[in-house]
Amino acid sequence: MAKAFKSKLSKHVSALHINGMNGRMLTLPAKKKNREILLLYGHHASLERMFGLAESINEYGRVTLPDLPGFGGMDSFYKIGEKPTLDNYADYLASFVKMRYKRRRVTIIAMSFSVPLIVRMLQRYPELTKKVDMFISLAGFVHRDDFIFSKQEYWGLRTLSFVLSKRIPAAVVKALILNKPVLRLAYGSVSASHGKMKDAKSKAELYRRIDFETTLWNINDMRTRWRTMKIMLTMDLCNAQANVKTYHVSTATDRYFDNAVVEQHLRVIFKYVEVIPSEIGNHAPTILATAKEAEPFVPKQLRTLLSA
Repeated sequence: MAKAFKSKLSKHVSALHINGMNGRMLTLPAKKKNREILLLYGHHASLERMFGLAESINEYGRVTLPDLPGFGGMDSFYKIGEKPTLDNYADYLASFVKMRYKRRRVTIIAMSFSVPLIVRMLQRYPELTKKVDMFISLAGFVHRDDFIFSKQEYWGLRTLSFVLSKRIPAAVVKALILNKPVLRLAYGSVSASHGKMKDAKSKAELYRRIDFETTLWNINDMRTRWRTMKIMLTMDLCNAQANVKTYHVSTATDRYFDNAVVEQHLRVIFKYVEVIPSEIGNHAPTILATAKEAEPFVPKQLRTLLSA
């Protein structure tokens, strides 16, 4: 990653110590608006990956982007003798919201995997719904039936999630497979069709993306990744409601979710749901290093809402 980008990012990153775990937190001070914005990344992510998106919405208020346990290089729940369950993530986020926004309301923008974490937080802590003026889902989901996997793909992932959530198999795979030479070969062989690689305009850009993916595979805790994959594949959050105004940004050709089914499930949970279509080609980006690269993820309709 370019030194200039690292230097720019480091100016806004601080240490995060919460519930016995250590991670990082990105904070961009408010510019024009005083809105408080809590931004959360997805399943295969880091502060670096989301920096451009944070910059893109910074004009609408102060943006705070914390790490999630087991992701972005943060300690996992295993370190404190816990497991990465949906309820534990909900409790972690509730602690963060209470700590960070004691007397203030907040707009929450969650991407993909973080959407069910926030939904679960609002279900477990209904008092926090009064603090959230708006909840925005970016390519999110709330139910196992939202996925469009074939039966073979589904059970293949279920099997992997069971095996690789164990300590020894996870360590072996990380040592033998999740290294730069192997991942470069793997991504390179499918780069022409892979959603995150196929539009790279040069070999240098392709290798930059592959190297970034390699970093993500290594800083994110392997056991946590596959334990949470199992959570996603068995999830059903439609058994409780939350009274928060919700906006769902759907991607035009999402390779993971059925947008119509996602919308139906969101309407079961929330009284008010508005779907905002976008022209994004991928479910989520590889790198959003600049605000310009992140612009497609914040459609005009969403920008109007944030500027109010």
